[in-house]
Amino acid sequence: MVVDGEKTLILDLLFKNSILSFFLVLGVSVLMVKSKTFGGNGVLYPIVGFVSCAAFIYLSFGDLWMNIHVDTTKLSFVERNGTQFIVDGRPFYFNGWNSYWMMDHAADAFRRGKVREMLQTGARMGLTVCRTWAFNDGEYNALQITPGRFDERVFRVPECEPWLLANITLSNAVALDYVIAESRRYGIRLMLCLVNNLQAYGGKTQYVKWAWEEGVGLSSSNDSFFYDPSIRRYFKHYVKTVLTRRNTLTGVEYRDDPTIFGWELINEPRCITDKSGDTLQDWIEEMSTFIKEIDRNHLLTVGLEGFYGPKSPKRLTVNPEIWASDVGTDFIRNSKISTVDFASVHIYPDHWTHNPDFEYKLKFVTKWMISHIEDGDKELKKPVMFTEFGLSTENADFSPAQRERFYKVILDIMYKSAVRNKSGAGSLVWQFLVEGMEESNDDFGIIPWKRQSTYQLFTEQSCKLARVQGALSTQINYLRKLCSSL
Repeated sequence: MVVDGEKTLILDLLFKNSILSFFLVLGVSVLMVKSKTFGGNGVLYPIVGFVSCAAFIYLSFGDLWMNIHVDTTKLSFVERNGTQFIVDGRPFYFNGWNSYWMMDHAADAFRRGKVREMLQTGARMGLTVCRTWAFNDGEYNALQITPGRFDERVFRVPECEPWLLANITLSNAVALDYVIAESRRYGIRLMLCLVNNLQAYGGKTQYVKWAWEEGVGLSSSNDSFFYDPSIRRYFKHYVKTVLTRRNTLTGVEYRDDPTIFGWELINEPRCITDKSGDTLQDWIEEMSTFIKEIDRNHLLTVGLEGFYGPKSPKRLTVNPEIWASDVGTDFIRNSKISTVDFASVHIYPDHWTHNPDFEYKLKFVTKWMISHIEDGDKELKKPVMFTEFGLSTENADFSPAQRERFYKVILDIMYKSAVRNKSGAGSLVWQFLVEGMEESNDDFGIIPWKRQSTYQLFTEQSCKLARVQGALSTQINYLRKLCSSL
């Protein structure tokens, strides 16, 4: 059976083959004219080269023009009313996933199809939110090459030599445009993270390195990212550039695009050089205020793992272990800031505890989630999003069935929160991949359709949430195929 996405692909291929045939006929005709008129002196070889390059570029990138500009998907901004997210005047509880790699893959002509494939799959599973990186600082395919300097190359093909063909790429700026435009096409909203606390994709380490190399850094400590005035200026410039960027494929500035669910300040912040948490608190206050001055449309979260700090003594026993209160964060204190719209939490018992017992991990997950949802209801009076959760395949006793039990505990708690109108508003599994992505996999990645019971676990969650709150207009066609009673 040919489904909608496959029909689109077939039509694209037929159209592109027609275009290619036109270019080839034109090229042959030009060669014939050259041969008869100019006696083989090579005058028109440059024209043939141009025609060949044009054909190649169209075949590689034609979808950027043919498929994006005609998109008419209607999305509205996600809003907040107390402890709930609101879309089109109704509560919005969601089922979603992480694919951090989308911008990086979209920048590469030979990997870009993975982005579309993943978004298509997510939509068909009834998923509505995807979290991904909106940063790549100073590394391969960097979005920000150096402070304030961005990669704006779109195509750079000075000649059509074979060794150049393999290097035709989109800049990461335009690649992010593509990710956003494609997400809109499939009715998927994006949670965009602005920097990494970890070293992957540059992160705060790269900012500190830049300041040190330019002779303006106060310290070589990675935590100087949070308190060095020069680095704060670097980051603000980056943030403003991203928020005010006009998408080259849709013509819409990011801050005006409802495809974006919201902004995440930083992935998993920690500031271990200040266990009091004051340094990080000051940074969050300054950066969240700065973003709100630029963008009044989108919601904002910090990107916390969810650990309780010294300002929340009654909650310290909920932490996975004693060390978690000494990393410079505090879930309640950080999330209470008025310019932070909702709280974020991660769930990684494998990385956080030394106890290998699986049943212990499940009990921890239940206690951890219920505690944070209670905080959202009573202390914060804001929604709580579980932005990452996963179980490692490197555990000695790992099995796919065990991982499904882990997933089910989390999804069931989220469903109960939706039924009871509580603050637990949504969960994003870490992470989903598609075939042929071994280089992007870690010990948590899964290809959801490779195991039917795992696939069904997530699709059933989508259907259950839709029955509670109704289906979004952008989601209804997918859910009608997926769910038996909608």
